[in-house]
Amino acid sequence: MEWRVLTLFSVVVLDSVIARISYSIPEEMPRGSLVGYIAQDLSLEMKRFISGKARIYSRNTEEYMELNRERGVILVKERIDREALCAETTVCALDFQIILENPMEFYTVIIHITDINDNAPTFEKSEMTFRISELAVTETKFVLERAVDHDVEMNGVQRYELKPMDNFVLKVHNKADGNKNVEMVLQKPLDREKQEQINLVLTAVDGGEPQ
Repeated sequence: MEWRVLTLFSVVVLDSVIARISYSIPEEMPRGSLVGYIAQDLSLEMKRFISGKARIYSRNTEEYMELNRERGVILVKERIDREALCAETTVCALDFQIILENPMEFYTVIIHITDINDNAPTFEKSEMTFRISELAVTETKFVLERAVDHDVEMNGVQRYELKPMDNFVLKVHNKADGNKNVEMVLQKPLDREKQEQINLVLTAVDGGEPQ
């Protein structure tokens, strides 16, 4: 009995076909959106696709993708929020298999989820207060809060603006981890008798369209 099981397994492996295909789609596509003509892209006849009872096999992506066997297409089953699915990692992808029977065939499908600019940069605090002596020397630095943007790459924070720039300038330092250190640097001596309070606006700008 053990010898027969091993023989059957070998036959299945020899008869099976392994291929790989990938698609790229933006996040937040509506339900029912077309991902790809999977039967056509795999060069499979529709007759074989239907008679082989083509289906999706996956441990974690069935809630996002569905297979329309009669049309031979992959469709979006549920809207995909890239940030919820992959946090802020640069690469985000779903992978699953298309399985056909008689004979058994396996096709690996990888769907890359690209980022759209659906998040604006935000600051944890709406206001920051600094108490600075009018005797403070120029080039004195004050660390400002970084903005958070859950989008990635160009859709993330690209630059900061500080206005007005009469007394202070903005310096941004890129860190090795991709984050930025934001500093306000005193460029002109302060005179409390002339101006007791200075109001500045710090703006974070992403690289999306629109920004």
